[in-house]
Amino acid sequence: MILVTGATGNIGRELTRELDAKGVKLRLLVRDPARAAGLPDRAERVVGDLGEPSTLTPAFAGVDKLFLLTQGIGTDYTASAIAAAEAAGVSHIVHLSSLHVTLGPLPAMARWHHEREEFIRASGIPATFLRPGGFMTNALDWLPTIREGNHVLDPVGPGRYAPIDPADIAAVAALVLTEAGHQDKEYVLTGDETFTVTEQVRVISETIGRDIEVREVTTPDEAVRFRFPNGAPQALADAVTEGFNLMRADTVGFRTDTVERLLGRKPRTFADWCARNADAFRRPETA
Repeated sequence: MILVTGATGNIGRELTRELDAKGVKLRLLVRDPARAAGLPDRAERVVGDLGEPSTLTPAFAGVDKLFLLTQGIGTDYTASAIAAAEAAGVSHIVHLSSLHVTLGPLPAMARWHHEREEFIRASGIPATFLRPGGFMTNALDWLPTIREGNHVLDPVGPGRYAPIDPADIAAVAALVLTEAGHQDKEYVLTGDETFTVTEQVRVISETIGRDIEVREVTTPDEAVRFRFPNGAPQALADAVTEGFNLMRADTVGFRTDTVERLLGRKPRTFADWCARNADAFRRPETA
């Protein structure tokens, strides 16, 4: 039995479909069953929350392998998941971490990921750590300003990065969950192409047939509002600002060939992702 956390998110949905296609016995941990609509019917649903440890016992019962995705600040969710995994006798954890744990010195966001990795290692449960860079789906964060003012706010200027399609992360996760030889490994995952924000917006514009303006963000407060329009805790706001500054400084763009080595094919392109998601970027009256 494989248990998937974060099953209703960008990676979890793709992973659930990948695992379902492989015919494995599958269980999904969901907080809201309604959000699991559209996921494979064969996959068992269990209502629970990593933030509520008392809800996890039935979700972990009989589980052999765990895909662990935790969000937010700190290690509380990870601690709850590991305690439940130890009690259930889980034999392999595939944990979604971050490329940034490979940096030195560690930025704040990376320290949280690093602490989670160390927590899992300390449990003694064999684990595989997936460390992706930025997701292509982060471009969906631009939708409010595109729809309201036909522009995108750019907090990283000349910075370049190699965004990865969450579907490729899911494909790698499905591979390491169902094939031997991946325990105690760390895989850094990126796309195959590097972009500035302006270049990404150009691809979106070409896809939907409409020019979109790019406006550079000039202050930390603007950068945080860009990522969290409704505000964020100060620690998270500081971490986001630090992350954008690091991205701005990388004008080359870090890439790996890990996806191709593991899957035997090139990572999906940003143009492909835009084509699949074009309707999201069109104004309501033209979608």
